[in-house]
Amino acid sequence: MNGLMADHQLECLCSPAIWAEGPVWLPQQDAVVFSDVKGNRMFRWSRQGELSLWRSPSHYANGNARDAEGRVISCEHGRRCISRTESSGEVQMLIERVDGKRFNSPNDVAVRSDGTIWFTDPPYGITGDEEGYKSESQVIGCYLYCFDPRDGSLNIAACDLQRPNGLAFSPDESQLYVADMSIVDFPLLGRSELRMYQVDGRELSCGRRFAAVAPGFPDGFCVDRAGNLFCSCADGVLIFDSQGKPRGKIDVPERVSNCTFGGPDGNELYITATTSLYRRVLNTQG
Repeated sequence: MNGLMADHQLECLCSPAIWAEGPVWLPQQDAVVFSDVKGNRMFRWSRQGELSLWRSPSHYANGNARDAEGRVISCEHGRRCISRTESSGEVQMLIERVDGKRFNSPNDVAVRSDGTIWFTDPPYGITGDEEGYKSESQVIGCYLYCFDPRDGSLNIAACDLQRPNGLAFSPDESQLYVADMSIVDFPLLGRSELRMYQVDGRELSCGRRFAAVAPGFPDGFCVDRAGNLFCSCADGVLIFDSQGKPRGKIDVPERVSNCTFGGPDGNELYITATTSLYRRVLNTQG
């Protein structure tokens, strides 16, 4: 795989979840925190091999990210909001509405180096009671938002996505990649692809298909320092280079939801897949 794959095997670290999602590496704790969306809880796995319950209930938290201060930013389906876990452990709701209307169910999140929080808002937490609370959409759309916690400003960054899910910035933050998995809801006309946008301030432009994803559909993903994308699919993690060309695949025995880089050297890929957290050591860094 062009030198990306180190001579290590995929490891299953733990299997405590109903639907594992949103892994985020916390360097100050030498640990990974991840969501069990359908279990309404979050877990923490340390590199010493200890698994613990991090939060319960979690308000059906899904995607997570880390800000510059090491705080965990979470997408909550239950409260239909973006929250932040302070260093004290206190959970603060940051935003739950756009123009006075509640979000659908924020799904995944990325924090830019300027502190802005970018997140997707598909309806999966309100279409039933397994991942949130069944409810009608108030915004009648599935948008990608940019929120600045410093002044509370919020704007729609992109509105041409059908079912936006995972997202990640390119290494220089000039581009934002977004997963569109609308094929699940619209089998004939929906998308199963990663899309790429130019970042223009707090808005996105020039959206186009970056790579088609199969088998299954794209959910969460991450980017390494060289610009390679590591994207979830039905039976593993697909690897694309910065031009969207396939570079290989990491096979995983469960359906993959998301992945993130971590470890002391940044070369450990942590993968959430159905019930489990996996790890694969690579010859690249996040």
